Amino acid sequence: MNLLPEEDLLNFILADLKRTVREYTTATTESSCPSVRQMFTQLTDSTLQLQGQLYQLMSSQNMYSAPSKASRTEIDKKLQEAQQTQQKLQQFTQQRTSQFGGNVQASQPNAQPNVGNRTYS
Repeated sequence: MNLLPEEDLLNFILADLKRTVREYTTATTESSCPSVRQMFTQLTDSTLQLQGQLYQLMSSQNMYSAPSKASRTEIDKKLQEAQQTQQKLQQFTQQRTSQFGGNVQASQPNAQPNVGNRTYS
């Protein structure tokens, strides 16, 4: 006895996996402990793999239709905007680092600032 049709149940699970990825990503970016950060990164990766597998299954069964494809021009524009934002952030970080006498370790790959209200350690 199913309370929901299979397609609805799978759509619910797919949506929950997407939400979980967002939560793990937030936890990763707000982790100050390297081992906790690594754990959330691994959880994010495995959840993304599971979400991808479920999407492929649903797509092959015509249970999920992907959004319309974006034009190459639109993708290139968004990529360029993201690269400009990243460049501005790097310049800002370098300026602030030099203002504080280099005490901020922004250039190290594993050193991540704690941003936000939550800290996971």
